[in-house]
Amino acid sequence: MRESDKNIEQLIEKMMAEEKLQSPSIDFTSKIMANVQILEEKKLKAYKPLISKPIWISIGIALALLVIYVSLFSVSESNIEIEQVGKLYSDKISKSFSGIHFSKNIFYAILILPIMILVQVGVLKNYFDKKYQL
Repeated sequence: MRESDKNIEQLIEKMMAEEKLQSPSIDFTSKIMANVQILEEKKLKAYKPLISKPIWISIGIALALLVIYVSLFSVSESNIEIEQVGKLYSDKISKSFSGIHFSKNIFYAILILPIMILVQVGVLKNYFDKKYQL
């Protein structure tokens, strides 16, 4: 068996002597790095907010106009004092919600829902910040 090992070794040495070493082209590294940079650029996505600035501005203007409209046109007498206006609004609010009755479970759900949404927003923000760090 040792004789066959020697023959195999000699055959391998002969084949290796006949073959020349292959070397890459001169710009091989630069081509590879260019491909790597292209792949990295594809991975990076530009930050695009869900709600753009013009939409936020529109929401703010609409909210301001709503507040102005309610404050100017909801009171029939313009000479009512501020305390009376506050009482008038609280009476309107209490009358409009007097027919609605919530169970304790619904009340707790309404209280907890915004808190849970805020927690999830914070957790998801941290997750995506860590995932897409540069």
